[in-house]
Amino acid sequence: MSDEREKLLRAANQLIETEQMLGGEMVPRGQNPLPQSESQPPPASGMSREEKAAALEKMDVNEVRPCTRCGLCRGRMNTVFGEGDPNAALMFIGEAPGAEEDRQGRPFVGRAGELLTKMIIAMGLARQDVYIGNILKCRPPGNRSPSPEETAACWDYLVGQISIIRPDVIVTMGNPATQSLLDTKTGITRMRGNWQSLPLLGDGLAGIAVMPTFHPAFVLRQYTPDNRQKVWSDLQAVMAKLGLQPPRKK
Repeated sequence: MSDEREKLLRAANQLIETEQMLGGEMVPRGQNPLPQSESQPPPASGMSREEKAAALEKMDVNEVRPCTRCGLCRGRMNTVFGEGDPNAALMFIGEAPGAEEDRQGRPFVGRAGELLTKMIIAMGLARQDVYIGNILKCRPPGNRSPSPEETAACWDYLVGQISIIRPDVIVTMGNPATQSLLDTKTGITRMRGNWQSLPLLGDGLAGIAVMPTFHPAFVLRQYTPDNRQKVWSDLQAVMAKLGLQPPRKK
């Protein structure tokens, strides 16, 4: 079998697996470009895509990588800043890097990251179409949840990322990301699936639409049709908010 045929078969199998995993119908890849283009008016921040990319790179290199604001710096292999389109209309935010993320210095590249990638593909998008980040930029020991002190230490970095990117929609994944960004103690089970508005975290950020949903790691631990369908329902709401093509009908 040729390498090209093998690649096509792997791609087809991945799409089928994505549809089965999320418990819903998916959108064909490439048919959901996010609503942005070079010909659009300047973004709210007044920065071009290139300027946004440069600003994010500067923050990563000059502030995050050498950061020693909390004790997590002593145990990390790499900081994990975030990645994706600096001008993305859609931003995914989790809680903290895991072991594989710490090793590679990239967000969501372990098992939970594989599921997140499939979630994005099921929306008719690719990872490079969105921006993916975390509350924390360093891995907590044993993948525990971030402490209040650690969240506070990283907070300016996250607000800085949102301020530069200026997404139209933020998807918060899990309790720590949702409760931190929305300044609430309400649990994700009650919050998920219900549109929220970002508080005034920085100039011009208040009111950004936020969709809380389950963290991919939770879905993997509680891998039930009900949980998968709930996440897919949340993603469909995001697609509708962004004006993306709905899932195809069989």
